[in-house]
Amino acid sequence: MDATSAPAARRYDLPEPDAFTRPYWQAAAEGRLLIRGCGACGRAHHYPREFCPHCWSEDVTWRPAAGRAVLYTWSVVHRNDLPPFGDRVPYVAAVVDLAEGPRMMTELVETPEPRAGLELEVVFRAGVPVFRPAAR
Repeated sequence: MDATSAPAARRYDLPEPDAFTRPYWQAAAEGRLLIRGCGACGRAHHYPREFCPHCWSEDVTWRPAAGRAVLYTWSVVHRNDLPPFGDRVPYVAAVVDLAEGPRMMTELVETPEPRAGLELEVVFRAGVPVFRPAAR
């Protein structure tokens, strides 16, 4: 292998969709946020699973999410050696409470002063959902 055919550096910020998560990532690429919802108990959940973590029913489907959330907690990351995060530091890793109930790990953008309870809206960066302060 010569220098011109060297493999590209692995990126750790892009998903590796599989058959189950492909609908989620395809929707995100189109600017839509999906979550899983249970037909038996009616509750939503995230991260995606093939069963309901509340009642164990397998009657779960993809549902559109409102894209609204409230900031639960966050951490400012000052060092990350995995590509391409090193070029982005500092950034804000966060956990948000989606309007539908589930918590979601994400990144905050356009948020100079995070605070618990901050109302947020989803935006998409390269097909990945991230959150910013909600427009009033």
